[in-house]
Amino acid sequence: MIAAIVVAAGSSRRMGFDKLFADLNGAPVLARSLAAFRCHPEIAQVIVVTGAEHRERVAALGLAHQVVTGGAFRHLSVQAGLDAVAPGTTLVAVHDGARPLIDASAISACLAEARKHGAAACARRITETVKRADESGRVIGAVDREGLWAMETPQCFALDLLRRAYQVVLDSDRIVTDEVSAVEALGETVHLVENRFPNLKITFPPDLEVARALLPGSP
Repeated sequence: MIAAIVVAAGSSRRMGFDKLFADLNGAPVLARSLAAFRCHPEIAQVIVVTGAEHRERVAALGLAHQVVTGGAFRHLSVQAGLDAVAPGTTLVAVHDGARPLIDASAISACLAEARKHGAAACARRITETVKRADESGRVIGAVDREGLWAMETPQCFALDLLRRAYQVVLDSDRIVTDEVSAVEALGETVHLVENRFPNLKITFPPDLEVARALLPGSP
């Protein structure tokens, strides 16, 4: 059995308003993220981790099997989701609630790699020129983009592997920004799945306009 944990406990500080409930061509951002997993034929359980103040609002979307309260940091929220996973689950997919454009085929590809290797993550190759700058914004050097990837979600894992990884994170008081980092702390290998579909994370207001234009059927 496969469970999906959708992390929706952020503060939306950089957005200036609650981005997860912003309208995205007729549906909230979070609803579109959830629907991708709720409608996926391989996903048996969808768990949403959100702030206590949003639990009722998230539950009212009708797209999650369970809604749980997250923590102050991402790793605490993911741990809360792991605690809610149903017995008999073997694989878990962790996804950002603010990535509403995730494609079903990308989810399937990531799950397939996780079955083979135990750990996989959607990612995209970095194709832009990358520079390093100081605090004033002055360019101080170039970064070789060969072999560089931008991490996306979902990130999919054997359940026992991700639980072990997060136990190490919790025991050591580490702060990790994604599940790949947690699994790396165990010394385990994560395989990347190149996602060729738009999968941006809604972070700033202009991202909403981009997402609206990219949605299928958009004018």
